[in-house]
Amino acid sequence: MRFSKWTVLVTAIVCAGEAGAQQSAAPDRFPARPLRFIVGFAPGGAADIPARLVAQKLSESLAQPVIVENRPGADGIVAADSVAKSAPDGYTMAYITAGHAMNSILHAKTLPYHPVNDFTPISLVASGPLTLVVNRALPVKNLKDLIALAKAQPGKLNYASAGSGGTMHLAGELLRQVAKIDIVHVPYKGGGPALTDVIAGQVELTFVGAPAAMPYIRSGRLKVLAVSTARRSAALPDVPAIAELGYPQYELATWYGLLAPARLSSATALRLSGEIAKVVSAPDVRERLLGFGIEPAGSTPEQFTQHLRNEIARWTPVIRQSGLRIE
Repeated sequence: MRFSKWTVLVTAIVCAGEAGAQQSAAPDRFPARPLRFIVGFAPGGAADIPARLVAQKLSESLAQPVIVENRPGADGIVAADSVAKSAPDGYTMAYITAGHAMNSILHAKTLPYHPVNDFTPISLVASGPLTLVVNRALPVKNLKDLIALAKAQPGKLNYASAGSGGTMHLAGELLRQVAKIDIVHVPYKGGGPALTDVIAGQVELTFVGAPAAMPYIRSGRLKVLAVSTARRSAALPDVPAIAELGYPQYELATWYGLLAPARLSSATALRLSGEIAKVVSAPDVRERLLGFGIEPAGSTPEQFTQHLRNEIARWTPVIRQSGLRIE
């Protein structure tokens, strides 16, 4: 069969129009298959617990499964790197913590990605304090007792973290500096294993996100001495902030957010951020997040991008002054 040049031209125009229409309609059909949250920490940790709640509710909202996949290692770097190298189609996202911003300073020479430019920030999810918790057998009732014990036994008390350079590590390092005590850092591959060993008495204390600590605080298996934020937490109103106990320069909050690979379409990014905002603002989700000791905090991609840049700028002088480097 022969085609005239006009037939070919008209056919090309029609096909191009159909392709354009399909492309513009693509965001409306998103998602067409399951999505994944890549969590850079072990199951049961402070990042993992709210991630699973948000994933469950997002799957209901999008009518597609949202699978939580744990890839612990290097305080979230392993997980974030895998997402940075994924297809920019909106189906794979990194569920990150505040450590993502700190990693860019602590691992400045070895980080395999740029913390902002190699991603499409989607949304802030929630924020809250770290809790300073100790094994219930440790003979202390409050922060003053802990500091007195540490000064009486320099180098004898150990604090666990989810890995070198993360928020749990930095929280302990800041306490060591401001209180002028000698406590020893013990890194783990995730907040869950770190917390387990504090409960078992293998390590004396840790700074851990409220979602992971709350069940053990309520059951009495851990003693909570303070929170890391500048003010008390609404979820733990009877627990003082370190800043109000004679260390006003002490302040550290943790937060959780979602990143997709760079070059994700703005339509898909906006769709995802809008769904996240809807999920975390739902009364039942908000209540459960507050029960975990954190506050819901949806945002636009632009707002989350600026938040990341602000966090990097804020922590750069703090970490450099501490002399802490992990290369």
